[in-house]
Amino acid sequence: MAGERDVAVVLSGGAINGVLMELGFLKRLCKSELWPRVGWIYGTSSGALSGTMAALGRLDELEDFMLRLQPEETFRPHSLWRLPLLGSHDYRLPQTVAERIGDLVPLARELAAAPIEVTVFATDVSDDVHGTGQHAYELAYSSRTTDPGTMGQAILASAAVSALVLPRRVGDRIATDGAWVRNFPLGPAYSQEGVELIVSFRYLPTYPKMGTEGLVRLRRRLERFPKIPPVRALVAELREAEERGARGEPAHWPDMIVRLMRVAIQQNTVQEERTARDKDEALAALEQLREDIQAIVAREGGRRADRVARAVDERFANAKFPFLGERLIPRIAVQSSAGEMSLETGLRHPRPWTDDEKHALIARGYTLLDDVLVERQVA
Repeated sequence: MAGERDVAVVLSGGAINGVLMELGFLKRLCKSELWPRVGWIYGTSSGALSGTMAALGRLDELEDFMLRLQPEETFRPHSLWRLPLLGSHDYRLPQTVAERIGDLVPLARELAAAPIEVTVFATDVSDDVHGTGQHAYELAYSSRTTDPGTMGQAILASAAVSALVLPRRVGDRIATDGAWVRNFPLGPAYSQEGVELIVSFRYLPTYPKMGTEGLVRLRRRLERFPKIPPVRALVAELREAEERGARGEPAHWPDMIVRLMRVAIQQNTVQEERTARDKDEALAALEQLREDIQAIVAREGGRRADRVARAVDERFANAKFPFLGERLIPRIAVQSSAGEMSLETGLRHPRPWTDDEKHALIARGYTLLDDVLVERQVA
C-alpha cells in the first residue's frame, strides 16, 4: 500500500481565509483520483490544521467547526495596556478547538496511525537557539516520529500568529507561528523520497491597515485627566503615534512587528517557490542537454556511436547535483487571495463572520482546484 502513495500535498499559512479556502481545496482533492495516492501533507499555520483534519478524513467536522467559529474565538483583543506584557491578543483558538473538536492528543495519536504522514512547521524562539545551519530556527514535526502530546502542541503553535500572541511550549522548545521560517513548505515535499507529484495551495494575503483607532480612543479617555503630569506625557506620546500613523509610518511597536512579519513571510514564501522553480528548470535543461549530446553522438559517432552513447548515459546517470535533487517532480499548483470576501483576524474590533462569506471562501478553494484539475485532465 505504501508504494502506491506518491503524491505530496503542500498547504501554506493564511489565517481564517487560508483555512476556509484550503478546506474547499481539500474537499475537491478528496474527490479526485489523486487522493488515494496522497502519502504526505506538509502544512504551516492554517495548513497545519486543515492538513491534519484532511489526513484523518474529518473535513466535514472541520467545516462544521469553521462555520461556527467567530473572531473572538480565535484571537481575542487584550486591553491596550496589556500589549507589552501579553501581546495584543489572547490566543483563544486552542480552547475553542478543545471544546468543539476535542483534545488534540488523542487526535494526534490517531494521526500517527493514519496512512498519510503529516508534517507541520513552527518557528523556534527558545532562548538557547542559535541561527546556524540550513534550517536555523525551524521546527518540523512529523506525525510518524513525534509523540502525540508534542504533535498536538505543534499544530497549535504553528498557528500562533506571533505578531498577536506569545509563543507556546512544544515539548522542550518554545515555538511560534511557522510562517516566519517556512510559510509554504514546498522544499520538504521535493526532498521526500517517493514523491512523484506535488499538489499545492498557496494563500496570497492582502493585509489590512493596522490603524490607530484604539490609540485615539485611549487618548480621548486620558484627556479627561489633564492635570496629572504622567497622563499629560502619555497623551503627548499617543498624539505622536497618531501622527506617525497618518504619515504611513508604524504608529507603535506592535505595528512595526506586524510589518516585519509580513516581510519575513513573503520573502521566505517567494524564496521557496523560486528554489523549486529553479530546480525544475535546471533539471529540465540538464535532461535536454543529455538528449542533445546523445543526438550528436548518434550523428557523428560512426561505428562507435552505440558504445559512446551508453557511456554518456552511464555518466549522466551517475552525476550527482545535490543542489538540484535527483528527479523532476511535476506540481499541480493553486494560489489565490480571498478577494473581496476576505475575513481577518487580529483586528481590534472585527465584525462577525457570516456563513455566506465562509461558504463563499470554501467554494473558492474548491473551484480553484477543480479548474486546474479539469485543465490537467485529472478526474
